[in-house]
Amino acid sequence: MPWTKRDYPDSLKNFDARTRGKAVEIANALLDEGYGEGRAIAIATAQAKEWARDHPEHRDEPRREEMERSGSGYGGSDGRRRHNWHVVPHDDGWALKAEGEDEPEQLFETKADASHEARMLASDANRSAIIHRKDGTVERSHNYS
Repeated sequence: MPWTKRDYPDSLKNFDARTRGKAVEIANALLDEGYGEGRAIAIATAQAKEWARDHPEHRDEPRREEMERSGSGYGGSDGRRRHNWHVVPHDDGWALKAEGEDEPEQLFETKADASHEARMLASDANRSAIIHRKDGTVERSHNYS
């Protein structure tokens, strides 16, 4: 059974989100190659720890945001850039917008639907979902990093 960022083996619960994501990625690849779940988890755990040591997370945020906006690097596997998501009022209901972008990514009839999608995207990318009121002020924020 393939694992996800929200549904993963208990043995990965104490990993930071970045390393756990890598472990899940490795374990799923091993499952696809025919390894049993127990062996896939053991190998993925060891390899993810080694990967995290060899690839420390960089804190170069201005450069990172520049790359995200240009569409190069730091993207998810589905091609979406990694950034915060905002739910804002729109003429046609509610809009889901990527931080720093003028045009909405998606439009929704209800704030609840837009908020749900923003939280899912932010959770998958280890980012934030910022929900705004009708007047544009921030109502609440969900941080998944």
